[in-house]
Amino acid sequence: MSTPLLIRAMRRERTERTPVWLMRQAGRFLPEYRKIRERHSILEIIDRPDVAAEVTMQPVDRFGLDAAIIFADILPPLRGMGLELSFAEGEGPVISNPLRTTRDIDMLAAPPAAEILGTTLEAIRLVARELEPRGIPVIGFAGAPFTLASYAIEGGTSRSFSRTKAFMYTEPAAWKRLMTKLVTVQGDFLLAQAEAGASALQLFDSWVGTALGLADYIRFVQPYNRRLFEMLGRAGVPIVNFSTGTTAYIEEVARTGGDVISVDWRLPLGELWKRIGYDRAIQGNLDPAALLAPWPELKYQIEAVLAQTAGREGHIFNLGHGVFPETPVENVQRLVELVHERTSGGEDHE
Repeated sequence: MSTPLLIRAMRRERTERTPVWLMRQAGRFLPEYRKIRERHSILEIIDRPDVAAEVTMQPVDRFGLDAAIIFADILPPLRGMGLELSFAEGEGPVISNPLRTTRDIDMLAAPPAAEILGTTLEAIRLVARELEPRGIPVIGFAGAPFTLASYAIEGGTSRSFSRTKAFMYTEPAAWKRLMTKLVTVQGDFLLAQAEAGASALQLFDSWVGTALGLADYIRFVQPYNRRLFEMLGRAGVPIVNFSTGTTAYIEEVARTGGDVISVDWRLPLGELWKRIGYDRAIQGNLDPAALLAPWPELKYQIEAVLAQTAGREGHIFNLGHGVFPETPVENVQRLVELVHERTSGGEDHE
């Protein structure tokens, strides 16, 4: 089997066109997904490999995307570590026994992924078997240590991350133990995903740029992310380093590791790539809100991103974050078609 287009782009090899996939491409903007959600909660889908595989395949079959990303969530590993996770309608994830003391940290388990996340590994196997003959890779993923730690300490999402940062500052030894456990659990989980059939892996550090500045990133996050990326070198597949809101210190993010650096929309892609270095592949960087715009504006923004690449190898077209639930389905379809047409010499369809 020839190497999939996405994987060649991640390795900065020559490609016939720019690959495109979208974060949260399987989600609430799709009517077929909403039908499944009428019968199953998010955690029920994750815990059913056949249903998770079906949801993963929906956007690939509908839009002709160049990759599938397994339907899961970054938080289920915390369940296996001893935290109680639920998803409240309209409120997002809730952890009913958040970490509050150093003893809470010490009581956390660090079991192997096969014991606590076997359903996601089985879903990857199902999707990989389906997509391999079509030359479409499946992407596995996990949350980075800081982002998981912030959920575990805050008890859910946060605007200020005050509890997380207070704990980080006042209990540095316990913070180190927490981050070390998360590196162990997430490293094992990501390696298991590659073994199950994932052709690429993405590490989501979704909250670090919102919560921390450069100095705190270097002190409290970078050593653990670097250790995790070093572990993932054994996977033998490309690794994507995703963060958002880290434009001010994107160079340090890139130095932490990863074959591909995923960037948001806050600076033009060309400038970000120059700062990161052209020896790395880059993923991004359309604003998800652009998908809510009328077609002429959306088209303009897509073409602006493509123009920033200057024809270099190693660009994966994506969003700076996930697809919004209110996104029109037809806008996603037209985005995929335009990226494929523009980068393969196809004709434009007004």
